[in-house]
Amino acid sequence: MTTIHHVQGYLGTYATLGLVFLAGVLVFVGAFAANRLLSPSSPAEPSGKRIAYESGMDPVGGDWAQAQIRYYVYAYLYVLFAVEAVFLFPWAVIFDRPGFGLVTVAEMGIFVAVLALGILYAWRKRILTWT
Repeated sequence: MTTIHHVQGYLGTYATLGLVFLAGVLVFVGAFAANRLLSPSSPAEPSGKRIAYESGMDPVGGDWAQAQIRYYVYAYLYVLFAVEAVFLFPWAVIFDRPGFGLVTVAEMGIFVAVLALGILYAWRKRILTWT
């Protein structure tokens, strides 16, 4: 009898998962149906109504613009060192507490050394030049 109850319980978890999945699908379909029913539609729109609007300027030219990869590298380096700062603040707070002194200095030294190796690598590869 225990084995049968265990199998029903095991299959019952799949039934629960199936019901949650079905509820998610129903919410998804219901949201799209409500959008279709409630959204206004006017086939006789003015010709300029659907153009992009940015900063009060009318768009001129095509929609393709190239961006230099170096901007992304600078953004990545900024994020990297911002994350480093996030880790440095808690370390500075607990540094003077008893029992943390030498261990935290060693751990943070390793952390800063790895980041220093990264910036040294970027500098040697001339990624940090703005030309």
